[in-house]
Amino acid sequence: MYPETFEGFAIPAAEQWNQPQKIEFKPKPFGDYDIDVKITCCGVCGSDLHTATGGWGNQNWPIVPGHEIVGTAVKVGPKVTTVKVGDRVGVGAQISACLDCTQCTEGNETYCKKQQGKPTFPDTYNSFYPDGTLAHGGYSSHIRAHEHFTFPIPDALSSELVAPMLCAGLTAYSPLVRNGTGPGKKIGIVGIGGIGHFGILFAKALGAEVWAISRGTSKRADALAMGADGFLATAEAGWNVSHEMTFDMLLCTASADDGFDLSAYLSLLKVHGRFISVGLPEGDGWRVKPMALLANGCLIGAAHLGSRQETLDMLQLAAEKKIRSWVETVPVGEKGVSEALERLHNNDVKYRFTLVDYDKQFQ
Repeated sequence: MYPETFEGFAIPAAEQWNQPQKIEFKPKPFGDYDIDVKITCCGVCGSDLHTATGGWGNQNWPIVPGHEIVGTAVKVGPKVTTVKVGDRVGVGAQISACLDCTQCTEGNETYCKKQQGKPTFPDTYNSFYPDGTLAHGGYSSHIRAHEHFTFPIPDALSSELVAPMLCAGLTAYSPLVRNGTGPGKKIGIVGIGGIGHFGILFAKALGAEVWAISRGTSKRADALAMGADGFLATAEAGWNVSHEMTFDMLLCTASADDGFDLSAYLSLLKVHGRFISVGLPEGDGWRVKPMALLANGCLIGAAHLGSRQETLDMLQLAAEKKIRSWVETVPVGEKGVSEALERLHNNDVKYRFTLVDYDKQFQ
């Protein structure tokens, strides 16, 4: 039990991805810049499902998923200056980096070479600390995190609604900001799922004209209610023709690549417009045809999470603009985690799950 050990709901193996079991585990040694967070809720991310099923090649079992964490700081290291005991804080999908390299010092810590060179600096779960400790995530009683990756939560944001912003929200917000989203820009959000719904919410809050792009029309009403100015259904013949060369940027959040005609999407972009991908389909992904790039000289890129400053800015924007995530809460536990993962697997979620009632499962 805390502080020597934490408890969590772990996935025992890929073939038991929907059969979580409660385990006890040892956290990494406590450091001078570390913060212990007693967790009160945690979002359920698509990454959790990909990890649980082994779709991304996970070999570390059992593993406790979860990297959209909100809780209360219960212990802070002697060199921590940004958080005090009792503060409500969040922890997202990155928990460490060297903080000394060029990438880190320029506000690009999610691209830290040492972070990518695992097991040196771990993601929030399913990687190893330098001492060999396996990092477990937020379906747990507590998490131990470096202060750089622990964020004060504005009072205006409720815990269950802010939790999914710490991965899905930031994954949408950072590339939108970095690619100039704002007044006078036309932005397309491809894929209206967990990340995509944040794409609409944040692009609109940043002042852009926002279009939702989805295969069918089943999410049209929701997308418009979120603030989208228009909706395109790619299953309709000629869906792209009247909008060719009118978009400044497309943010692609799609996590499936079957039937995905990239050329049709690229045709929407203005000269040197940008197609930025944050979705991570399993398998080979989509194909790029060089000829499709010539008509408008468009640029293809990607984004990975966002910096500490972008996280703080996102949370402040959400508080000021009263942005509300579309969230369904599920009680944490073996039954609740199983239900959330199964429904996510079946695409039965609008548009994020947050695990709650931690006080009923953990002391």
